[in-house]
Amino acid sequence: MSLWNLVSHMPPEEFSSLSTEFPRSLRCLLAEWLENQPWEFINGSDAFCTSMASRMLSEMLDKLRSAAGSDGQQCQILQQVSNLESTFCRDPLRLVAVVRAVLEGEKAAVLKRDHHLPLSFHRRQEELKFSLGLQRLQHRVREIQALQEEGPGRDGAVQSPVAPRELPTLILEAVKELEAAKQQVLKRIQIWKRQQQLAGNGAVFEENLAPLQKRCENLVEVYFQLQQQVMAASTELGPELLPRLLERFNEVLSSLVKSSFLVEKQPPQVLKTQTKFQASVRFLLGPRLLKVLPKPYVVRADMVTEKQARELELMGVREGDLAQHGWGCSALSPQLLKKIKRCERKGSESVTEEKCAVLFSTNVTLTPGNISIHLQVLSLPIVVIVHGNQDNNAKATVLWDNAFSDIDRVPFVVAERVPWDKMCDTLNLKFMAEVQTTKGLLKEHYFFLAQKIFNDHSASPEDFQSRHVSWAQFNKEILPGRGFTFWQWFDGVLDLTKRCLKSYWSDRLIMGFISKQYVCKLLSMQPDGTFLLRFSDSEIGGVTIAYVMRGKDGSSQVENIQPFSAKDLSIRSLGDRIRDLGQLRNLYPNIPKDQAFGSHYNKEQTGKDGRGYVSTAIKMTVESERWV
Repeated sequence: MSLWNLVSHMPPEEFSSLSTEFPRSLRCLLAEWLENQPWEFINGSDAFCTSMASRMLSEMLDKLRSAAGSDGQQCQILQQVSNLESTFCRDPLRLVAVVRAVLEGEKAAVLKRDHHLPLSFHRRQEELKFSLGLQRLQHRVREIQALQEEGPGRDGAVQSPVAPRELPTLILEAVKELEAAKQQVLKRIQIWKRQQQLAGNGAVFEENLAPLQKRCENLVEVYFQLQQQVMAASTELGPELLPRLLERFNEVLSSLVKSSFLVEKQPPQVLKTQTKFQASVRFLLGPRLLKVLPKPYVVRADMVTEKQARELELMGVREGDLAQHGWGCSALSPQLLKKIKRCERKGSESVTEEKCAVLFSTNVTLTPGNISIHLQVLSLPIVVIVHGNQDNNAKATVLWDNAFSDIDRVPFVVAERVPWDKMCDTLNLKFMAEVQTTKGLLKEHYFFLAQKIFNDHSASPEDFQSRHVSWAQFNKEILPGRGFTFWQWFDGVLDLTKRCLKSYWSDRLIMGFISKQYVCKLLSMQPDGTFLLRFSDSEIGGVTIAYVMRGKDGSSQVENIQPFSAKDLSIRSLGDRIRDLGQLRNLYPNIPKDQAFGSHYNKEQTGKDGRGYVSTAIKMTVESERWV
């Protein structure tokens, strides 16, 4: 979503002070185009900034002239074009300052109202900053090249605007900007890797690496251009400065190359022995830098423990080929993990808390220069299991690590305690992804979950917001009076909802996460036959119907029907079970059950089937005692 999409729905008077030199009508006409220009990052007054400002003014005028040709207010737009030309033609940097002030004012207004800006806005700003930095670098290279190529003219005057004694200073500035651009690329790669990890918990992930690859390739192109100019200026730079610059160049290329070796397709994060799996790596700079050899490069895949991941020691080997053409990818043939050698565990750590990883590595030769370099990258943490009944606890380890690990960490250190609100975000993300629904958890659900995991029924929702939840509370400590952990219970709800209740949840027919005590409070004052659906608190993977019955004297009693498992609902659906029970009349608070669940009823079979047999049906009944 663009900034203008948000601003255009806000009262115009909030922005009246911003429209003095740049009318709101122009802001409307230019809309997203204005936000796709690097106004915020043109802060200087040098030749590069001036040329960029002139180009942006020219593009703006062209854009407005095009709009005038298809707009009913042609004369007014053309007049505004004329005003812009006369006002900013001689000082385009002033236009940059004016537009920047407008956009900053709009951002401040949106932040005041919403407390945040759209993620797409931040992403676009980061792209604009990098693109401008790359253009500035290219401008620097041209300046340096012109300074070296231009000598005294026919009249003996120096043609370059930069004096020869300033060449080292100019080169140092360019190298500094190169290093800053490199840091931006490395940060973007780290963000991609973090987003890939969060995708393991269900987050939306843009897998396409092409834009990131293009960014790496563009920077490397400028790198070689600048390096060439530095080598050509070796005499001017002298024996002390040149080696230091070359060392900085080597560090830039080395870190770019090593960071651009990525795991494109991760191995499964819960991996059962004797099960085949696939993975692939990608060298973003491969098409640009890999030297073509008679045989493909070999990629090793080694399973390493957490300790070995820190020491980068190798274990058993599996190999694949790194292609020399196309995208520089290596898709390893299906792997079979035959067995796992466990390392010494810490304290009370179980096998399903033990993390390992696949270490992908290769030796390649880069052009130009025939540089040999070793590349390696770790997969995301993997929990290896030997029995299917370990899957649930292994998923908890992976979920916690994916959600709460830092981008740049020692393998595979993760916090033992995290803020409760971050845990809520993680549970909601996982729930929506697993169930494949757009209807997430509500604040009432979080309150119930907090009461459950903290075993505290006296705190308010606000009290829980400041608390931290530990890994032990999440999946080591058994819930009071139960035989399972919080995660084991929650995962059971996930599985049941995914398999049998997706449509009911998506239609908001299931209240779900609510305690039996609170159900009694809600239903006790309702008419006879009012009911609601909640997840069983005492069983893993069960949903129950709670309903109120009233005696002739008006007294009420809330009943909870025995929970239904996924197996029960495969025999007869939840909707049909609700239809079967005459004592169920209105879904809380007051929706007639046929209106609420009618679309979920299955058509009843009547008469004889195709073979002449009379149809039968399974019906559900509930034995309840009525009282006076």
